[in-house]
Amino acid sequence: MSVRRFVGANSRDVMRQVREALGEDALIVANRRTEGGVEILAMADEAIDHFEPSPEPTPPEMTAPQTPVAPAQPAQDPMQAMSERLLQEMQDMRALLANSQPTNAAAPPQAVPTGTVARLRQLLWNVGFGSELADELLAGLPEPLAALSSDSDAPLQWLRQQLMARLCVLSDEASFFDQTGIVALVGPTGVGKTTTTAKLAARFVMRHGTRPVALVTTDSFRIGAHEQLRIYARLLDTPMYALDAEQPIDDLLGRLQGKQWVIIDTVGMSQRDQRVIEQIAHLQGGRSRVRLVLLLNAASQPETLEEVVLRYRQAARAAGAELDDCIITKQDEAGRLAPVLDIVMRHGMRVLFGSNGQQVPEDMAIASPETLVDQALSTATPQREQTQNADAPMGMPRWSRDVLGQGRRLSSLLARLRQRVTGFTELEAIWDLASLPSRLQEERLDALLAHYPAVNTTLGMAWSARRNERGCDWAMPDIGLDTEGAWLALPWLQHRHAAGWQPRLAALTESSGVAVHLLPRLPEPDALAWLEAEHLTWVSQVSPSHRVRFHHERQSIRQLFNDSVLTHQVGVRFRGQSVQLWTAYAEVEDATGYALLAWYGEVRDPESAKVVARRYWLTPARLGAEVLSLLLTQLQSDGLAALTRRAWQQLKEADSGDVNAEVRLLMASGVASVAGHLDVADDEEAQTLRGDLLNLLGTSRRRRDTGMLDALVYAFMARDAIRQMGSVSREGVT
Repeated sequence: MSVRRFVGANSRDVMRQVREALGEDALIVANRRTEGGVEILAMADEAIDHFEPSPEPTPPEMTAPQTPVAPAQPAQDPMQAMSERLLQEMQDMRALLANSQPTNAAAPPQAVPTGTVARLRQLLWNVGFGSELADELLAGLPEPLAALSSDSDAPLQWLRQQLMARLCVLSDEASFFDQTGIVALVGPTGVGKTTTTAKLAARFVMRHGTRPVALVTTDSFRIGAHEQLRIYARLLDTPMYALDAEQPIDDLLGRLQGKQWVIIDTVGMSQRDQRVIEQIAHLQGGRSRVRLVLLLNAASQPETLEEVVLRYRQAARAAGAELDDCIITKQDEAGRLAPVLDIVMRHGMRVLFGSNGQQVPEDMAIASPETLVDQALSTATPQREQTQNADAPMGMPRWSRDVLGQGRRLSSLLARLRQRVTGFTELEAIWDLASLPSRLQEERLDALLAHYPAVNTTLGMAWSARRNERGCDWAMPDIGLDTEGAWLALPWLQHRHAAGWQPRLAALTESSGVAVHLLPRLPEPDALAWLEAEHLTWVSQVSPSHRVRFHHERQSIRQLFNDSVLTHQVGVRFRGQSVQLWTAYAEVEDATGYALLAWYGEVRDPESAKVVARRYWLTPARLGAEVLSLLLTQLQSDGLAALTRRAWQQLKEADSGDVNAEVRLLMASGVASVAGHLDVADDEEAQTLRGDLLNLLGTSRRRRDTGMLDALVYAFMARDAIRQMGSVSREGVT
């Protein structure tokens, strides 16, 4: 038996077909919406071990962004191919695990741990975090911190920051309550949905009054369930409506006119109840979009929480919906908070609120990473006994862990890059264009670039040479600098700038407030005069034969520094390597008598002292020697063109010519800029991100800049492939 395709007018209809054909235990492999309704690929659970896949597609088919294919298309449909490949991997993992003997590898050491990594791992274990998350975190521990003595607090503070960075939360309360729409609370019985419904409604009423809000319950099973919510509604002076569990929300639309915010208290169901899929399908079956929020009981066992997240998100995917948000309840009843945070982090869910009591609305607060992580770490107890591996919950398919783990790592990594690198969100939007039909790509690209960059985000510009790169039919885009002097993720295409140095400098300064210009060569006198008149900062690389006046004599810059002794040196990253830049400078004048500083620099190997490269610059004398930091920034940008060529070639081989040339160049130069950004940074967050990126490939690389570039290309392609299958929800967390 192979994967079977079911098509229906809506989720309810197609799920009925699945149950009738394959039974209640059918495995939902993938789903998507089509012009005719909803399409689901499914198979019987027992059929996985006998699955015979179709011939495997070629690598470009698996990695290149795909254009959606209508169900009526013949041959190897991309959705079918991706599903069959995943099922083949499931089959292989099942066979592997069936032949493996259980071990106690996840058990903590019985002896007192020694070394920083071991101590941090023991702490994570004691408070309730799992070994999978611990491995991901500690793999990025910087070596200087690992070498510190046991009495240092720095490693613990680093660990705290890493946990906070992986915990996605609501940016602010207004972003939740000021959006109109319908919110449905889902989750198992007894998790606190009715009380949380009242708390959320009370907070909304405090902000917007009683008129715009309405409460809805679908819980007709529990005795007194309607009455409990009715009491809350009466206290809040808001209307309450009862909806049958099988009715779509559209049946209430007539009575909900004028209500801007509707919150639904749903029937509590065990995560193992097959009706969970039906319940969510009913919520999503109408014309109104319903936002789902999963409630997680902090006092539940870790394996139960893991299964709740897996089953409810699977049900949401089957209904063509997303389930990204959660609320943690009963924090006051939980002995440890770490287990629920571990699951939330690994699954990339966003925590909206935390609830710690029955009082309405006092006992609920917006989720704070600092508060949640500190609470989790404060419950450290003596080494706990190994009774059940928390990373292998009962009742879930064992082969799903590796598949989901990859999606979680990608989601966490992309979320952290989004927070760190200015313009990364726009770079993701450029990658999204590649999956569109070619005729739409240019149109959407124009609209996207029209609003980039955001105001007050760009401090400077590292201008590229105005020529095609060697052996290429494209010119290296210009790279922006953010307010911290780091490279932006999305560069500027050269041919979209105005012609001539002075017009393009003026246009960018006026539109984006760019105040620093790193120039690849000395521009014409009118452009220099404009820069000085505007009191802007600039540095310019020049050729060694460029002539200047020194002590009233004209000579080349090379001659000027022939006998110079270079005494000042600084460490720098250059073309993926750690080197030293030795410099000297002299006061000179140009042909018009304008005061300049002429600079000479030698890039040397720190071990052999061999000269790797030589550079010459001119800078305004008014800026003094402090301008050296800008020379370093321009020197570091020297390797971005080579990284862009590498990414361009990988993308060209993968997209089969279906991607617009401008889009492909922005994709390539964007990942090159991000790789370069992380390569030259030396803070702890950058070190962690570098480690996580390189771990994606699983192999060591001689050059970390090319390694990170390859990992970024892989991450984006994997993201696109996973999105097509619908196996992880779209990012968008704060």
